Amino acid sequence: MNTQKYKGRFAPSPTGPLHLGSLATALGSWLEARSRGGEWLVRIENIDEERCKPEFTPLILQALQAHGLAWDGEVWVQSQRHAVYAHHLQQLSEAGLVYPCACTRKEIDDANAHRAFGENRVYPGTCVEGMPAGRQARAIRFRCPSHAIEWHDHRLGLIQDHLQQSSGDFVLKRGDGFWAYHLVVVVDDMLSGVTHIVRGEDLADTTARQIALYRAFNAQTPQYWHLPVILAEDGQKLSKQTGAKALDLSHPLDNLNKVWTHLGYEPICPLANGTSRPTPADWLNAALRVWRRSR
Repeated sequence: MNTQKYKGRFAPSPTGPLHLGSLATALGSWLEARSRGGEWLVRIENIDEERCKPEFTPLILQALQAHGLAWDGEVWVQSQRHAVYAHHLQQLSEAGLVYPCACTRKEIDDANAHRAFGENRVYPGTCVEGMPAGRQARAIRFRCPSHAIEWHDHRLGLIQDHLQQSSGDFVLKRGDGFWAYHLVVVVDDMLSGVTHIVRGEDLADTTARQIALYRAFNAQTPQYWHLPVILAEDGQKLSKQTGAKALDLSHPLDNLNKVWTHLGYEPICPLANGTSRPTPADWLNAALRVWRRSR
């Protein structure tokens, strides 16, 4: 068990302004960190430079501040950390834990043609012993362990994932030079000392891959808590892609209560603290008292 002082984080991608789904994750992770007397970090995950736009970063930070969600320390921005990721990829390479892969998306799709619609695409291991003659690398892949990864989620319970069957060796860096999510999120959480990760349930199936990387770096694995995600009207996860609206910053208490009830609690009507009307800080103090009792 992790015995370090609690350190949590919220890591949004600037593909649009903050919406209710992201606020739910931010609130849950903030409350858990503060209830434990720990730190709460904010990191901007903009490594996907095709989708992320720099103008959304200040809007996201402004939205957090408008809802009283203050963070500790400086905000890390992934697009400024390429050298850090390159250094850690080199460490894995020197340990023989990565290899170049020449496979195209179509070749991998063809190898997965027998799988039912909606099943994960599994890398078939074509280049694990070396690329075919005359081919050039399109990606760098991580050699997954042959044994199952087992981990415990605070909400979902015990989970076991055999990566060779669920994903196969996964990409750490694409041929076009872009970093893959799994490498950068592990490196950043590891170097910033994150001990607990509270995030949406839609990311639960990425956890085993990230734990495998932690172990490859001989680093301590954080504890995980995956919160239920807010769904759009069509049943998909609420996101920018499914039409999630930007938060109305003029009504922060309404927004906080919406995501609070989604987490399973009754709405909070905080008393004003020497002012004419309650503030987000008043609401958060009341929510913290409820959160501590429920934990």
